[in-house]
Amino acid sequence: MEIKEKNKITVVGSGYVGLSIGILLAQKNHVTLLDINADRVRLIQQRQSPIQDEEIERFLAKKDLNLEATLDKIQAYKDSKLVIIATPTDYDEVNNSFNTESVEAVIEDALSIEPDIVIAIKSTIPVGHTDYLRNKFGNSNIIFSPEFLREGKALHDSLYPSRIVVGGDYELSNSFSKLLLEGAAKQDRDIPVLLTESAEAEAIKLFSNTYLAMRVAYFNELDTYCQSHDLNSEDVITGVCLDSRIGNHYNNPSFGYGGYCLPKDTKQLLANYKDVPQNLINAIVQSNTTRKDFIADDIIRLKPKIVGIHRLIMKQDSDNIRSSAIQGIMKRIKAKGIEVIVFEPVLQAEEFFNSRVIQDLETFKKISDVIVANRLTEDIEDVSHKVYSRDRFGKD
Repeated sequence: MEIKEKNKITVVGSGYVGLSIGILLAQKNHVTLLDINADRVRLIQQRQSPIQDEEIERFLAKKDLNLEATLDKIQAYKDSKLVIIATPTDYDEVNNSFNTESVEAVIEDALSIEPDIVIAIKSTIPVGHTDYLRNKFGNSNIIFSPEFLREGKALHDSLYPSRIVVGGDYELSNSFSKLLLEGAAKQDRDIPVLLTESAEAEAIKLFSNTYLAMRVAYFNELDTYCQSHDLNSEDVITGVCLDSRIGNHYNNPSFGYGGYCLPKDTKQLLANYKDVPQNLINAIVQSNTTRKDFIADDIIRLKPKIVGIHRLIMKQDSDNIRSSAIQGIMKRIKAKGIEVIVFEPVLQAEEFFNSRVIQDLETFKKISDVIVANRLTEDIEDVSHKVYSRDRFGKD
């Protein structure tokens, strides 16, 4: 089956992946966003973004988009020719693999309403899982296309993609890649397109994110060494990165990699290595734990009575606090009986994991003995003598 422009397209999940691809395609197609969160649906219907992303906010407010959002599965799938799955697949520590139940539930629902619908999976899944799904549902119309989007820049990265990768049936994959190209602002000739088997596409996603995690871990361990030997890590990193083969990116020390993708994708790739010899992939996963231990111990040595956590978000211009590395630092400090308080404007609650949330920044700064900040910002410059951070370049 060919996926044609102007057909009704359903996108399941309105997080930063689903919402950005929905908006991208709604420029030239009728797109229905399906979500289980009534607040998200309401905001999208009102042309407001439920996530922090300047490009998404601008497109929703000012662009003429053929876009609707709904909670109703029948409304979403009826007469749709294509469903794009962008539901979250969190890593299941017990089963040592992604929890793909949401993906399979979508496929089951969609096929029950439109048996001939084409299914494109954007959710990250284990290597070989698309083949498994084709066999399970007896349906060859299932393809996989990894996303390479940054939080806070998701629509921008969809409009100006570094590459488009699609795995599965060649004709379906080719049609889907053309849909993505038609919505892009970047010139077609400047966007590499790779059509592969689905397992290769799944591997591309996991290996890409694990490489990025490796860079974060590498420069964090460099910083740990410099900190332990009283060296200026900024100078060392600058000198290392002047080599064009290494480059000046993903090199700012932090408390560890975190967020939606890197922690779970590295663990999933390690699980995929179950019967394959390896050393490096396991080291990347373990390095993140080691870094958090080191940072927490360094803060504890300062003997503070109250430690203030300044922002839980992973990066600037984002509202995502999920799996942020600083939460691991919090837990380790609290385990030593030290009181931890939190300043995070995106939180409305009075507590976060049994730690007080202080809404007033000045009060937060006054009562904190040490202020822990993954990234330095202007609002804590006046108490720099209290601030503990490994940020050396003022960037994510």
